[in-house]
Amino acid sequence: MNKQGGKPYDLEERTFILTKSVTQFCRKLPTNLSNGEFSKQVIRSAGSVGANYIEANESLGKKDFLMKIRTCLKEAKETSYWLRLIRETNAVEFHAEATSLSEEATELKKIFSAIVQKSK
Repeated sequence: MNKQGGKPYDLEERTFILTKSVTQFCRKLPTNLSNGEFSKQVIRSAGSVGANYIEANESLGKKDFLMKIRTCLKEAKETSYWLRLIRETNAVEFHAEATSLSEEATELKKIFSAIVQKSK
């Protein structure tokens, strides 16, 4: 697997790592009502980025591919949102990891946005 800046080129692997990292991060959060709800949402959206990317790679045509990539883009935005909310509502000890994960979701969003633009 080729890497650039320590990150895999393979987007399936990169999206898998994001979901795994988000899940592990959420396990560290204090147990309370808001963290429980935010964790469910962010794990779903992060997982959806990777799942939709896999589906895009198995698409039935260009329209299907673009629809799945747009869903990846939407879910990456949502993942970043939930991570920001978690960061802003928890102790400072969680800020750095939440920020790092949010930055990865934002990088993926930019990649998917570029794919959409180039596929038009």
